[in-house]
Amino acid sequence: MSEPVIQVENLGKSYQIRHQAGGSGPGQLLSEQLANWLRGRWTRTTTEEFWALRDISFELRQGEVLGIIGRNGAGKSTLLKVLSRITDPTAGRATLRGRVASLLEVGTGFHPELTGRENIFLNGAILGMSRQEILAKFDEIVAFSEVEQFLDTPVKRYSSGMYVRLAFAVAAHLEPEILIVDEVLAVGDIAFQKKCLGKMQDVARGDQRTVLFVSHDMNRIQSLCDRALFLQQGQVVADGATADVVRQYLADMRQSGDPRGSLELAKMKPVKSKGDRRVFQSIRLEGEELGVHEVKVGAALNLELELDVPKGTDVKIQLRNEEGAPVVNFHSEIQSGLRLEQAGPVKLRCHVPALTIWPGDYTIDLMAICGYDVVELLENVGTVHVAFADIYGTGRLTHRKDGLVLVASQWEVT
Repeated sequence: MSEPVIQVENLGKSYQIRHQAGGSGPGQLLSEQLANWLRGRWTRTTTEEFWALRDISFELRQGEVLGIIGRNGAGKSTLLKVLSRITDPTAGRATLRGRVASLLEVGTGFHPELTGRENIFLNGAILGMSRQEILAKFDEIVAFSEVEQFLDTPVKRYSSGMYVRLAFAVAAHLEPEILIVDEVLAVGDIAFQKKCLGKMQDVARGDQRTVLFVSHDMNRIQSLCDRALFLQQGQVVADGATADVVRQYLADMRQSGDPRGSLELAKMKPVKSKGDRRVFQSIRLEGEELGVHEVKVGAALNLELELDVPKGTDVKIQLRNEEGAPVVNFHSEIQSGLRLEQAGPVKLRCHVPALTIWPGDYTIDLMAICGYDVVELLENVGTVHVAFADIYGTGRLTHRKDGLVLVASQWEVT
């Protein structure tokens, strides 16, 4: 058997975190420091050692695609930065055999003052490719990125989407032995995201390159990766077949919720937010705090929300199944024509006449939207357990999985 392309042994990365006594706000801290300077003394500071990664070990061989999953702050991006040689490990070592192309954030490896054309050659040179090799791939890169019109414009004038298009095209087409991609692809539009995933599949399976991919989208992880690594607080919790690891991750997400319910949503950390204003304040299901709530297939569902909204907000509630796939959405504007045109506190009730989805556990996500901007996104605020029932009134239960939704039909002999 050939040598591993990536070999990670007992890898660790620690940081020193400084804590300063005194006020929490910048203005208060500055005034205290100035007062202390006038008195001839300084505020006492303390340091704390924080391990972002600890005892990480795994191997990857040529052509393997590894998905890395975990909550925000689990150490996923830190691991990719160590493997990309952006930062050095504190303990252990990582051996990579071959050229590495990394796409960790918008514009990784680009110089903002150079044009798109110049940055293609710059990135190729960084990867160790000759000018002739870059020229051979140049037209393919430009066609894939769809930025030909702006190729001779400095990339500092590119939108974030254009930046990602060109950066991914360069990283994927200049034939690296190892391709490392973080969640940055979420910046692009849906069509381009699909295009990138298709290219990564071609790179891994057709060209036998090794790919490391970080994403919060479990559908993408399962469609692209044969193997997954689940990180939690900087340590490996699970390493194995993608479906098994994803199932363990989603089960952990459900179990780690507050068993008393998610009444105070304002204390939850949003997956995505815009501005300092917290939108979602509380949620109740059938008048009760939302922890794990059971409802039978075909029964009605009532969700009550308390919000503090900006002007022009509409609200979406999404149910995801145990694999993390979105199954159904309840959208205030699309389904009821309801948009909150007045800013401030408001109470909403979402009534679902019949929940005709396959029995199982469904996690709830909440999203507040203004125009095309996501103002706040909260994931896994509670769980709805959908129980089996005689939904069709035939005296029989559905016993095997025929789909994600259950739709009634009428049969007759003709």
